[in-house]
Amino acid sequence: MDTMAIHTYGTNAVDWEERIDLDRLRDERLARLQTTLEASSLGSLLTFDFSNIRYMTSTHIGTWAMDKLIRFAVLPQGGKPVVWDFGSAAKHHQLYNPWLEGESRARAGISTLRGAFNPDAGIAEEVARKVAEVLTEHGLEKEPVGVDIVEMPILAALRQQGLDVVDGQQVFLSARRIKTKDEIALLTQACSMVDAAYEELYRFLRPGVRENECVGLVSKVLYDLGSEYVEGVNAISGERCSPHPHVYSDRLVRPGDPAFFDILHSHLGYRTCYYRTFAVGSASVAQQDAYTRCREFIDHAISLVKPGATTGDIVSVWPRAEEFGFPDEEAAFALQYGHGVGMSIWEKPIFSRLVSLDHPETLEEGMVFALETFWPAGDGWSAARIEEEVVVTADGCEVITKFPAEELLVAGQKYWTAGGSLDTLREAQSHLNTNSKPTNDGRVD
Repeated sequence: MDTMAIHTYGTNAVDWEERIDLDRLRDERLARLQTTLEASSLGSLLTFDFSNIRYMTSTHIGTWAMDKLIRFAVLPQGGKPVVWDFGSAAKHHQLYNPWLEGESRARAGISTLRGAFNPDAGIAEEVARKVAEVLTEHGLEKEPVGVDIVEMPILAALRQQGLDVVDGQQVFLSARRIKTKDEIALLTQACSMVDAAYEELYRFLRPGVRENECVGLVSKVLYDLGSEYVEGVNAISGERCSPHPHVYSDRLVRPGDPAFFDILHSHLGYRTCYYRTFAVGSASVAQQDAYTRCREFIDHAISLVKPGATTGDIVSVWPRAEEFGFPDEEAAFALQYGHGVGMSIWEKPIFSRLVSLDHPETLEEGMVFALETFWPAGDGWSAARIEEEVVVTADGCEVITKFPAEELLVAGQKYWTAGGSLDTLREAQSHLNTNSKPTNDGRVD
């Protein structure tokens, strides 16, 4: 891979600088998928998954469609993809997606609307007929058809057509696990947008704001910068930090709270997964200790990333579930975790003590993944969470998440007392019990 591949370009196209080449992006993605298919035992791939359709066909009709399972596309071995799309979207592809060669490979078609159509309408049977027709044209109707996700009526109709339907998700994910130069550039751009969101969030975060307000702020920053989809913002504060609930609420942030955030969005189809932790106003010694441990775990993991290392090598330096209050690795899943990032936020490779020690995956140049660590504080309610995205390079890796996280940042107003500034590291905060006792004159020792 080109050692100069990791750039943060402007998002506009210009004539005076070579930036992201979208034609090359489309061609290289399809070529990689075709090569992976040819190396498999499958005759074709059939996809209903939004990300796989985009990877295969370079088509997009809006994030509203991501959970509908209404679109589908097929890639015959040795052939080119055909996509059936929702209503007028197919006509739009014919006009604006020349790589699909007009009506020959951009066709009108609809699936079952997740069962909303009357089953007697024959929609599932029509989907199966369309797919079988293409496969017959290529002489592949007797070869296994790899499908990523499928509704039961569609699966039954495909089998009624005589098609041998098998798991195809592994072929898709295998093709997507190594990123091209342009994919890496897009992933880096996506992270730079989150850098900006964290800058605004750090300025905004203070006692009295609600978690949902933080979500709104982050979403506005990202959409203003050109994000096509804010997939989610985890905003977790105070006692909600431990155990981690993985969903934001309307809780008001209070002085001395820990607050951690995960920002997930899509830039031209490429995702982020990017945690940062802050203390609000001040931090306790317990919070600081949790953050230090969390940082050490992630730094140790990053130091091991290079081609030839395995996911097992990485997770071996992370604590066992029992060390931070969970009975087993399944119960603690995704707290000490890593995952590929691309057109979805969880791709290959996966890093977890649940699976990686017994089933390690080898790291290769061009992989992009996130590593995330968690540690509960000794006070029983606060915690720290940090996540970095890295690109595997020829001799190591490069971190592409740039907002400062080496040490615990304190957000919010700096407070002043008669004796000077209020210390931001405070052993006994006002809402915690202390060992101090009042004297006879009412003063506290």
